[in-house]
Amino acid sequence: MKSVLVLEDGTYFPGTGFGQSGETVGEVVFNTRMTGYQETITDPSYHGQIVAMTYPLIGNYGFNSEDMESQKAHVKGFIVKELCDKPNNWRNKIGTDDYFKENNIIGIKGIDTRALTQHVRNNGSMYGIISTECGNINVLLDRLREKKSGFQNPVPEVTVKEPVHIPGSGKKVVLLDFGVKRSIIRSLLKRGLDIYLLPAMSTYEEIMSFNPDGILLSNGPGNPEDLPEVINVVKKLLGKKPLLGISLGHQLLGLSLGGRTYKLKFGHHGGNYPVKDFITGRCYITSQNHSYALDCTFEGNVEITQININDNTVESFRHRDLPVLGVQYHPEASAAHQDTAYLFDEFIRMM
Repeated sequence: MKSVLVLEDGTYFPGTGFGQSGETVGEVVFNTRMTGYQETITDPSYHGQIVAMTYPLIGNYGFNSEDMESQKAHVKGFIVKELCDKPNNWRNKIGTDDYFKENNIIGIKGIDTRALTQHVRNNGSMYGIISTECGNINVLLDRLREKKSGFQNPVPEVTVKEPVHIPGSGKKVVLLDFGVKRSIIRSLLKRGLDIYLLPAMSTYEEIMSFNPDGILLSNGPGNPEDLPEVINVVKKLLGKKPLLGISLGHQLLGLSLGGRTYKLKFGHHGGNYPVKDFITGRCYITSQNHSYALDCTFEGNVEITQININDNTVESFRHRDLPVLGVQYHPEASAAHQDTAYLFDEFIRMM
């Protein structure tokens, strides 16, 4: 079926639709991974976004239940150059188009994803609309502007509604769920941790009632400054228990320590970002998925320990006096590198 992607600046890309028919609106971002497309589709940090894959062929090893990062798909739309219709892998469980239909994903293929990526890099992330129903660009721009104005903070849509206990034999960890990936939970379970998964808007008293040995602030979608209640809770937690923040959790930790956040021009979305560690002198290749970043200004005794080599953004910090560690990238990185998984062991040492 014919389809078109229209960006809010009027740029459009005609192509062929796959998956569900209809229309979808979201912020258009690009992901640079060669693999891990199913992890991307089901990552709650992508909730509300339309994702363009820069690698030209997607779907060649199929889809399965083991590679899901959550219980459902979270992307609003999916953009590829070429979609493999006949995946070949012993783990594949479902046909490519059937997977997107089953998960209610509106996709578009056959467009110049390199040109789209260059346009977003040059002009910054922007909202877009994919439609299989209408080819009138002006009409679609009006629909895009109308639906864009209704977007709100996505964290309440991806967090658990009630506490969930995931038993383990080791230290007790409260995991605040802002859209946590399953691979983070698997990394904690691998180390024997006893996990209590709590809703994002849990109060200080609710968190402390579990008497945890440590608290992990998870990844998630959206702007951290849209969560002032959470920031106030984190401020109360500082110095009470060891704290580890990952991605959005890293930004929330930074804001609680007096830092500021800003939106990146086109974000970091992929599995190949180089990070320099000032303590060891080592460079790590990391998996990242975020549109916001911390600046380098903090109140108190905070040390920036890692930066992104590409653009000098803050990748990790620690407090010199308190057991507090923030990490912008994903140390679990199940679809990419395992070099930084040691950070979970560092969290255990803090506890």
